[in-house]
Amino acid sequence: MRTAGWTDSVSVLDRVSAVFDAFGEQDEGLGISELARRANLPKSTVSRIAADLVVQRFLDREGDKLYLGVRLFELAMTVEQPRRLRHVALPVMSELRDVTGQTVNLAVLEGVDVVFVVVVRAEHTSKPLVRVGGRLPAHATALGKSILAFSPHAVVERISQGGMTARTAHTITDPSVLQRELMDIHSLGVATEKEECAVDRICVASPILGPGGAPIAAISVTGSVSTMVPERIAPAVRAAAATLSRRFDAARAR
Repeated sequence: MRTAGWTDSVSVLDRVSAVFDAFGEQDEGLGISELARRANLPKSTVSRIAADLVVQRFLDREGDKLYLGVRLFELAMTVEQPRRLRHVALPVMSELRDVTGQTVNLAVLEGVDVVFVVVVRAEHTSKPLVRVGGRLPAHATALGKSILAFSPHAVVERISQGGMTARTAHTITDPSVLQRELMDIHSLGVATEKEECAVDRICVASPILGPGGAPIAAISVTGSVSTMVPERIAPAVRAAAATLSRRFDAARAR
C-alpha cells in the first residue's frame, strides 16, 4: 500500500512505475488530478513526470486526458515475439543439439546486429561467444546472413551503409561480396560462416520464415573448426528451420 511516507522515500523509477500502475484496463484516459490521486503522488510531481512521458511517447495526451502511449505497446511487441520464439523453438533446438553434438543458437535481426534469443549449449563446448540477449554484427555471422538473404533490399542496404567492420581477417567487409553471398544463401536456404566472427569458430544457419517468406529469426549450429563439417550439419539445420517455420506459423494462428 502506498502511503504518504512512501512518496517521500521512493526513487524516480518508482514514481514513474506508480504513474503507469494508476491506469486500469477500463480507463478511457485520466486527468492529472485523478492520476496523482491513484499514484499517491503530488500533483506537481505527476504533471512533471507525465510531461516527460508524453515527449517520449510512453503516454499520449488528448486535451486534459492522458492515455498509455503507443511506445509501450511497441516495446511489448518486441518482448512478446522472443518469448513465443523461445517457447516454440526450445524442443527443436534441444533435439538439434543432441543430433549434432554442437551448440545451437536462435537469433533475431535488430538494426545491424543479430540478438541471441536462445542458446542451447553442448556439454563439451567452451563458453559461448555471446550470452542470451547479446549481439553480434549481422554481416559477420551465419545467423545474420541467413536472415538478410530473405530480407528486403532496404534491410541489406542498411547493413551495408552501417559500416561492415572486420572482426577477423575472414570477415566480409565489401557490400558487393556480401550481396553475392546472400544470393547463394537464398538459393541454398542455408548460410555458412567460417572464422568470420571469431577465430576457430564455424557456424551453419538457416532462416525461420513467416507468412510470405519473411524472415522471423534464424537457427544455427556452432562449433570449432576442428569439430564441425558444414556440409554434414547443413541438412539438419535446414530441416530444423523448416520445422520451426511451420510451428511458429501454427502458433501465431491460434
